[in-house]
Amino acid sequence: MKFTGYIQVYTGNGKGKTTAALGLALRAAGRGKKTYVAQFMKKGEYGELLSTAEYLADFITIEQFGLPDFHYTGEAVTEEEREAALNGVAAVQKAIASKKYDIIILDEVNVLLYFNIIDINPILKIMREKPENIELVLTGRNAPEEIIKRADLVTEMKEIKHYYQKGIEARSGIEK
Repeated sequence: MKFTGYIQVYTGNGKGKTTAALGLALRAAGRGKKTYVAQFMKKGEYGELLSTAEYLADFITIEQFGLPDFHYTGEAVTEEEREAALNGVAAVQKAIASKKYDIIILDEVNVLLYFNIIDINPILKIMREKPENIELVLTGRNAPEEIIKRADLVTEMKEIKHYYQKGIEARSGIEK
């Protein structure tokens, strides 16, 4: 049976966008499918890096294209931030061209676009030109309307209540 890939977007201000995308990758690994994950704006030791390296390396590849200290403060985007993001876009294009992956995840790409770290056109081109057999997933809050319009599935995570409001930091193995 021929596999048809669609475009999914996970957005909104609630927790769970990356977790949903990685859950999809885990489910796909159970069926022998391979996933490439480009994590934008992230750099460091996240649980998903440790688990994929240890247990799922044959099925899930994760690369990070962020800086260790990126926290948007309203200041101008640095060339280093822009270059890291563009390297990620190039890696996604290379992963698609390799024909090794069934799923391509652009984690936090919507945040890149929201803060104008990169131009939206290369992402729209990836969406337009993706091969029919690849599932494409874009995560991050504030998904641009152009991304939403071109997607086949859009899920908005809505925060109702969150323990961050009580000053709880990101916990190892749960949020990172």
